[in-house]
Amino acid sequence: MKRIVVAIMVLILVFSFLGCGSSLTEDPIVQKENKATEISNTVEENKPVMTETKEPDPVMAENSFEELMVVDNDECAITITEIDPDNLWGYTVKAKLENKSADKTYMFSVQSASVNGVQSDPFFATEVAPGKKSNNDISFLDDTLKNIGIQEITDIEITFKVYDSDDWTADAVAVETVHVYPIGEEKATVFKRESQPSDTVLFDDANVSVIIIGYTDDPIWGYSVNLYLVNKTDIPLMYAVEEVSVNGYMADPFWAKEVQPGKVTFTTMSWSDTTFEENDITQVEEIEMLFSVYDSNDWMADKLINETVTLKP
Repeated sequence: MKRIVVAIMVLILVFSFLGCGSSLTEDPIVQKENKATEISNTVEENKPVMTETKEPDPVMAENSFEELMVVDNDECAITITEIDPDNLWGYTVKAKLENKSADKTYMFSVQSASVNGVQSDPFFATEVAPGKKSNNDISFLDDTLKNIGIQEITDIEITFKVYDSDDWTADAVAVETVHVYPIGEEKATVFKRESQPSDTVLFDDANVSVIIIGYTDDPIWGYSVNLYLVNKTDIPLMYAVEEVSVNGYMADPFWAKEVQPGKVTFTTMSWSDTTFEENDITQVEEIEMLFSVYDSNDWMADKLINETVTLKP
């Protein structure tokens, strides 16, 4: 009987342990794997979301120009009202012109102009009748500027001249020079040309530089000598040639170029095809000329340069 009671007690203990099995500690390996999974899920849930970043597009300098009064006297007024960099005719300065005279027609002209220190003539002149106003565009050729290396216009210098259209001997009623800074005066730059191995330096001193930068033979414009001129003085200078011969034949290109104080310019000295045909010139072998540079306002002053040069294209 005692043995039967012991057996029953053992069975009760066994069933008791089986019933509580789910609350016992799991196998260490299984526990470790479950813990790793739990940590991984937690990290993944709290992982910062990474978004693709893109470099910002380069910001172009914005036009910061404000309306500018250039001339305002008893006879006339000139106001630069706007800048239009995308004009059909090129980079454009818009100007309002006013003739205050009661009986005279005035010619409003650009006497000289430069872009970033490079002389650039917009070929601008227009008449305004007595008591009238006129809105006009003064345009600079974009392609020409880009071809010489000016990618951004930062400083436009314009000298306006206003005079009586019917009396050129009379004194001008206005001569005024103004700087226009499209993106701000503090961002103005001056053009610097890098010398090239193909350059031929004719003159380079404290006053001027005269450099041959190439030769071209164009079916429309004819044969040309391309020059880069620098005026290092504070007076306007005239660059001119005389006694010009090509391959020993007299052939005048009728060339002269005025350069304003402190400015540089690109220019061409050209001969027509007719001139070459008349002298049986099919290939240019030698160009000889008397090259001179002098004060534009004082032809009696001593010439800064007056020398004969010979070119071998």
